[in-house]
Amino acid sequence: MGNVDREGGGAMKPELRRILFSLAVLLWAACILYFYGSGRIVKYLAPDFRPIALAGGLGLAVMGLFNLLTAFRKADCGHDHAHGEEHDHEGGDMNPLAALLLMTLPVACSMAWTKDGFSQSTLARKGLYEDVEAGNSPFLASALPPLTLEEIEKGHRKTSDGYLEFSLMELFFATGDRELQNLLGGLKVEAEGRIVEEKVNNDSGTRMRLYRMFMTCCVADSRAIPIILEFGKKPPMLPENGWVKVAGTMTFPEEEGTLRAVLVVDRATAAEVPQEEKFLRR
Repeated sequence: MGNVDREGGGAMKPELRRILFSLAVLLWAACILYFYGSGRIVKYLAPDFRPIALAGGLGLAVMGLFNLLTAFRKADCGHDHAHGEEHDHEGGDMNPLAALLLMTLPVACSMAWTKDGFSQSTLARKGLYEDVEAGNSPFLASALPPLTLEEIEKGHRKTSDGYLEFSLMELFFATGDRELQNLLGGLKVEAEGRIVEEKVNNDSGTRMRLYRMFMTCCVADSRAIPIILEFGKKPPMLPENGWVKVAGTMTFPEEEGTLRAVLVVDRATAAEVPQEEKFLRR
């Protein structure tokens, strides 16, 4: 009688609960596999971790399909049911439909509305306007070029108009190495990155900032790698936060007690978005 009353009172059947929870697992699997298949995953995970995400998505898909196909199969719970009375081992305090929504709605909304990028406030928290503290970090010391001008010129391609192509990482971390500053100071270089307004020591309005993101394993640990661009006049009209190639003379002035990497710009042009937008752990 108690069991009949429970079902009559609107309790959801175990089979339907299994179906709902199987669908939730399949939706999570579809989300992971979509990010992998569409290429959006490159904005969130470094290459070493992408196969793990693929394996996880496939594993969830197999588990969800198995549970869905066996939703109506009855299994012995191992208990002795007196007088043939059955009881539900899968019930819970939360309505399964509410649980399904809590498991899937936030993920669906994130997939639909995320811009796969950082807001300006997030970039600021990730070091976009920091200079000395980030430049002195030993974390990427191995990325610095050999400390002779001859080796630097050998290791960097020269553009048709005579500029050496450098990564922002090399220029940024040079602020933590006096010997490297002496070698790069006054050198004609070209670098590529995203361009944004400069908010530090820019009363004349002649500066902007060039940056890229560095990612060790995932987007959560990424940080900005910036340098300052000095145009000497009002900067040209370039897309805010757009990709540009900038060429000029590299300098390392000390301003207000802070050593900064400043590129005195000769030219700046819009550039195509690279295949990998972030510096990645190698």
